[in-house]
Amino acid sequence: MADKSNHAAKRDMSVREAGKKGGDTVRDRYGSTFYEDIGRKGGKATRDRHGVEFYESIGQKGGKVVKEKYGSDFYEEIGHKGGQKVKKLIAEAKKKLGPDT
Repeated sequence: MADKSNHAAKRDMSVREAGKKGGDTVRDRYGSTFYEDIGRKGGKATRDRHGVEFYESIGQKGGKVVKEKYGSDFYEEIGHKGGQKVKKLIAEAKKKLGPDT
């Protein structure tokens, strides 16, 4: 029986499991803000290398793909959902701050 559990412990990890384990180790070692910092540095390096127009271009390409996949009404639907969420958050904040706001 110990042989079976020992075998299970030695089995190969999937790529997903290995990535999660590595990500958890980095988070534990450097903190979750580490990812924000490297993301910001990477974004700045990309902007410096390709320019602001690069982001406009990839944003337009992504928007076109989403429009083709989901249709124009999709934007109206997600805009409404976002607006409702903002409305709810404002109401909650006012409730916490009191009636004077």
